[in-house]
Amino acid sequence: MDRKLEKKFWNKKRILMIGGGAVVAMLLLYTLLFADHRATLNVEKDKITISTVKKGTFDVYIAVTAVVMPLKTIRLDAIEGGYVSRKYLDGGSMVKEGDSILRLDNQHMMMDFVNHETEIYRLRNELQNTRLSIRQQEFTMQQTISDIDAKIAAAQDLYDRNKQLVEEKIVARQEFNKNKFELEGLLRQKDIQLQSQRYQQDNAKMQITQLEGTLARTQRNLDLMRENLNSLIVRAPVSGQLSSIDVEVGSSITAGQNIGQIDDLNGFKLRADIDEHYVSQVFAGLKATFEFDGKSYEMLVTKVYPEVKSGRFQADMTFQKDTPEGIRRGQSSPIRLVLGKSAEAILLPLGGFFSDTGGNWVYVVDKSGNRAVKRNISLGRKNPLYFEVLEGLQPGDQVITSSYENFGNKDVLSF
Repeated sequence: MDRKLEKKFWNKKRILMIGGGAVVAMLLLYTLLFADHRATLNVEKDKITISTVKKGTFDVYIAVTAVVMPLKTIRLDAIEGGYVSRKYLDGGSMVKEGDSILRLDNQHMMMDFVNHETEIYRLRNELQNTRLSIRQQEFTMQQTISDIDAKIAAAQDLYDRNKQLVEEKIVARQEFNKNKFELEGLLRQKDIQLQSQRYQQDNAKMQITQLEGTLARTQRNLDLMRENLNSLIVRAPVSGQLSSIDVEVGSSITAGQNIGQIDDLNGFKLRADIDEHYVSQVFAGLKATFEFDGKSYEMLVTKVYPEVKSGRFQADMTFQKDTPEGIRRGQSSPIRLVLGKSAEAILLPLGGFFSDTGGNWVYVVDKSGNRAVKRNISLGRKNPLYFEVLEGLQPGDQVITSSYENFGNKDVLSF
């Protein structure tokens, strides 16, 4: 007789099913409680730039491009106008002080000079003739006075003799009175002649003074015109290099027109173009460094041009000690312009990440080196090499500093 066997509850199949369910449940629980749910993006490590955060000296400076210029540049402006009749030197020539550069012709000035010169001769002749005429008048007056004095002497003698004779009634009273009136008339005539002579002398002195003044003024004008004629030959005011000459033979030049410039090669300066963002931070007295031929040269800002053009302004810098040998006018070179004092800080190298995050967060590589996690940070100042880290990073941290443009808004990057 067959016997009914009881079915066991914990059979192999059931144990496997319950165990598998438990494992699945535990995996789900782990996933819910402990797994990383942040958005992740796989990237190729060799296509990104990873930089190390370090502690060091933060130098407050900017790198600008400067152009070598002569320490002094002298403009050549035409003092008088005219047309170019001869050109002695071309641009690039070395000149010495006083060398002739070009010659101008001005027919109108030449005619004025000739007319003034003729006027000088006329005035000199007139002055000479006036002096001669006055001298002749003096002689005539002296002769006239001499004649009157002779007549007065004769009349006086006759008067004295008749006076005694009239008292003795030898000469008639009528005759005596006639002699008396004649003497008095001669004395009055002499007095009038003396007054006329004084008037003529005063008038002659005034005429001579006026003529001499006119002659002196005309002579000064003539001398000035002669100087202006001499200035038609444009000469080098200093020794140096004639860097430019912007006229040709036959061209017309107006008074005051710039025709070129001379560079004084006894020294050089550098003129830098600077972004307008720094216009309030750049002033005379700031220090800068210039690298040339493997050596560093100290410079000083001597002049700032505050006018902003196309978002930039200019500043001049001069060498504090030695001037580098071999630099040439027009040569451009980077300049390190110091804007503030150096200080110890945590430094993060510059990179394209800043344009994507504004410096508010970065991807920091974890200890495993297999992924990078987004981290909020705070940055301060920057120079051409580093950002100053204020919060969020420590020396030794590995940060992705290349562009984040292709990472979207992922929280984790997996390498």
